[in-house]
Amino acid sequence: MFLSTIDRQMDQKRRIVLPAEFRAAVGPLDGLFCFSSIEADCLEGGGPALLKVYDDLINELPFGDPLRSAIEINVRGGFARLTWDPAGRVTLPESLCEQFGLTDWVSVVGLGDRFQIWSKPAFAAHREQQRLVAREGLAEHRRQQRASRVAANA
Repeated sequence: MFLSTIDRQMDQKRRIVLPAEFRAAVGPLDGLFCFSSIEADCLEGGGPALLKVYDDLINELPFGDPLRSAIEINVRGGFARLTWDPAGRVTLPESLCEQFGLTDWVSVVGLGDRFQIWSKPAFAAHREQQRLVAREGLAEHRRQQRASRVAANA
């Protein structure tokens, strides 16, 4: 699993050192990949398990469906394989770095079966916004649970 948030400095060749735990999560033969995230303004990456999640999603949709096409273009068409050198560095694709303003410090965010790479300032803002969403969403979820228990006991 990809867990934690780690800030890394990207060098002039667009290389960053991924955490050893991330490299171990996929193994040297399976490899990593990344593409432009669908849900946020960042890179999304992972290993074969994440690719299978997207493949399963794509295959649920009929050929020619606009949603299927959009996901295929973004994930399969935007796919970039990441390989690491002996020092654990990966080189990020230039076009994706430019798209998301990745120039110096980046935040590498583990999300279980995937990870995201953000510009550090963009992630700080996103994290705060997501904290509020989580707080409000969890409070609403708890209210619904209580209401369900009360209704079941009535």
